[in-house]
Amino acid sequence: MILAIDVGNTNIVMGCMQGKEIKSISRLATNIVKTDYEYAIEIRQLLDFSGINSQDFEGTIISSVVPPITNTLNSAIKMLTGHDSLIVGAGIKTGVNIVIDNPAQLGSDLLVAAVAALAEYKPPLLLLDMGTATTFTAIDKNSSICGGAIAPGVALSMDALVSGTSQLPKISIEAPKRYIGTNTIDSMKSGCVFGTAAMIDGMIERISEELGGNVTVIATGGLSRFIIRHCKQKIIFDDNLLLKGLAIIYSKNHKTN
Repeated sequence: MILAIDVGNTNIVMGCMQGKEIKSISRLATNIVKTDYEYAIEIRQLLDFSGINSQDFEGTIISSVVPPITNTLNSAIKMLTGHDSLIVGAGIKTGVNIVIDNPAQLGSDLLVAAVAALAEYKPPLLLLDMGTATTFTAIDKNSSICGGAIAPGVALSMDALVSGTSQLPKISIEAPKRYIGTNTIDSMKSGCVFGTAAMIDGMIERISEELGGNVTVIATGGLSRFIIRHCKQKIIFDDNLLLKGLAIIYSKNHKTN
């Protein structure tokens, strides 16, 4: 069993993986001021809650888009498991070709998601990840990551709207009954949910044209499930895409060690 860890700007997702099977999933808040001891205590509590012994892991792998805590988290994991983590980055074998202007700029989370998607679906592909940011990752018919798009995440956009105006209240992210709101709250919800869904539909249409059509779209990320149900384009939802990709990458690199 391996411990796969996806570090995002808002949350850290941990998956206990037995091959392709996910035995347990835990989440904790990303916090750059925590020490390795604090992370170790919190992670151990989560593993204990799931009935998993930290000494049962044969190895660990981390994908992180928050560099300040990567080493801290690695230190915490070593305290618990006795293993140094495999960090997704330069020198890691993924089997995926990257043809953007500067491959080093590609986020590790986007690369990991691409690895998982290519293991299950035939390209061309478009990966939608809805978290702090909403990202689109395009994979061409040759299975190469050829680019993408980045937009503010749903929650981030709503926070900016509320903080930048004096009369708009903070609201929950949920769909109203109608597109046309008859009050401030429903109007904000419509713009937030239906507006984001329309943006996603439009981006899928445009990116699909550039990829030559017949594109399979896969969505992941915490907010995806609340938004894509309102999209008109066909979208496959896979909330565990990154954990699957981390398990694949670990396997590719572990065999060479």
